[in-house]
This record gives sequence, C-alpha cells and structure tokens, in this order.
Amino acid sequence: MTAISSDTVLAAQRRSAELETGIAHEPAAFRILTGDRPTGPLHLGHYFGTLANRVRLQQLGVELFVLVADYQVLTDRDVAENLPEHVDGLVADYLAVGIDPGKSTIFAHSAVPALNQLMLPFLSLVSVAELERNPTVKEEIEASRRSSVSGLMLTYPVHQAADILFCKADLVPVGKDQLPHVETTRTVARRFNERYGPVFPVPDALLSSVPHLLGLDGQKMSKSRGNAIALSLSADETAERIRRARTDSLRRITYEPQTRPEVSNLVRLAALCQDRDPHEVADEVGDGGAAALKRLASEAVNEFLRPVRARRAAYLADRDHLRQILRAGNERAGAIAEETLREVRAAMKTP
Repeated sequence: MTAISSDTVLAAQRRSAELETGIAHEPAAFRILTGDRPTGPLHLGHYFGTLANRVRLQQLGVELFVLVADYQVLTDRDVAENLPEHVDGLVADYLAVGIDPGKSTIFAHSAVPALNQLMLPFLSLVSVAELERNPTVKEEIEASRRSSVSGLMLTYPVHQAADILFCKADLVPVGKDQLPHVETTRTVARRFNERYGPVFPVPDALLSSVPHLLGLDGQKMSKSRGNAIALSLSADETAERIRRARTDSLRRITYEPQTRPEVSNLVRLAALCQDRDPHEVADEVGDGGAAALKRLASEAVNEFLRPVRARRAAYLADRDHLRQILRAGNERAGAIAEETLREVRAAMKTP
C-alpha cells in the first residue's frame, strides 16, 4: 500500500498554518466543503476531530457547506439501511453541536442532481491507474473485507471532487489520511481549467491539529466497531462503555501515548472534555488506578455532552422542522450546483 509521505504531510501542515492566518484576517473570503456519510450517529471522535473545528470556522465567518453524503453510503455496502433515520440523526447531530443553518448550508447528495452530474466530465480527467493508486481508496477496500467492491468505491475520490467543486470551495478540512482525496480534487480542477478554461478554484486541505482519539478497545474509533461514544448515547450507556474500556495493569496513571496508548486515550478524552492539559488530568488521578480514571472520564464526558444531548433530543422531537432545515439547504446547494453545471457545459461547449 502506498503511504502518504512525511514530506506531503509537512507541506500540508505548513500550508494549513498559512491558511489559518488568512482566515483570521479575512474569514469571509473562504468557502469550505465538509460532511459525513449517514451510516449511524456521530461520536466524540467526530466531535473533536471535525465538528468542533467546523463550528469554530463558522463562528469566525467562513462560509460553510456541510454535506450529508447519502449516496456515498453505497460505496462500501450493498444497500443503504435505515437511511432516512440516519439522515435525520446526522442533521440533528450537526445542529446539536452548533452548526447554524442560518450561517451554514446543510444539504444532501441525493437532493442535488446537478452536483452528481459533474462526476462524468470529472471522471474523464483522471485515469484508472490514478484511482487505483489512491492510498485512501486502498484502505477503504481493505477495510471492507470483500473479495470485490463496486465501481463506486473506485470513483469515490472523484465523487468527492464533485462535492467540493460544485460550490467552488477553496478549503477542505481533513485529517492527513484524507490528503490523497483532496489531491485528486486539485488534479481534477487543474486539468479541467487547462483543458476547457478557468472555472474552478484549486482547493487546499486544511489539516486539523486535534490529537487522534482511539476507540475504547484501543483500535481506531469507528461507528461499525461499536467502540465509540456516540453523541446520542445516554449518560448511563456512556458510563458503561467507559467502564469496559481497555487499560493496562499499571496502577499509577500517566499520560504516555506511545507506551500506554489505552490509558492515555482515556486521559486525553477527559482532558478534551474538560479543556485541560492531559498531564494535569493524569496527575490528578495518580495512584487511583484505572477505576478512578474511568470515573473521571465518565463524569467529564457526560457533563460535556449534557447540553448536546438535550439539544439533539429537542431537534429529533420536531422532525418536520429538522427536514425543513435540510430542504432549505438542498434548495440553496441545488441552485449553486445548477449554475456551476451551466458554466461547465459552456466551457466544454456541450448542450
């Protein structure tokens, strides 16, 4: 598998620092595309990895487009099970954490046909070999544990390019593992502009500086693995999951991510929820051991999520309002996608 080089990551980090300076000076000059697949409730890994950053950028005044990627649910599965329920839950999660539909546009793939029409000309700009070399695609195929996958999986980066370019976003907040997808989008934008004339900006990746959270079993945090703390869990369910979290045999609690990853992950989780330094949290627990650490982490997480859960429940209690928010976002995204598609057809001299 082709790894993402350290030079690529360092270059993206330097560029992200420059972009953050630009955002601080003139936030309204930037447009961001971000989003999630509706395959289940979002969790704390999503919150600290992406959601909090989206809210921060929104509050600064950056124009934010948030995609409910319902079509992309089919990239690694045969059917999209419980899709309407998951879409409602995803929109409720967005609103509960502070994404404001008055400031940001929340929309769904399936409601914006002009966006999806961009895939065909975009696919003509990349080779099969380029798609097969994409390390993120390779990882997704490997994670699917299937002998074969659909063609949609291979074209996943191009679909993401359509997501980003339909609204001419110039920033895409990602983790380093998503850098190849952004590079595919940059390639598509450059090649289209070179072949047909200037239509699209060449977007930049905006790397997150938030430390990576592991799942409660010490593996990658994932909805499908059941090792995450979903924003929708009750306080009792959260406490039970944390009680079952993996630790180690040493009694004294320290924050040493390289040598004690499971213990350090719980320390980091409590520290993030309390906005504290993880070393300070570890020192507070000290010789209390894993049980004391888990109690502290449960209290920190539940206190942090208490207002989020209340807002989420209120939104889900009025699904008509929830769906009206999504319809309004769909209408705005649809109008922008139609205009972009008109520009693409004019540039390509097609009807």
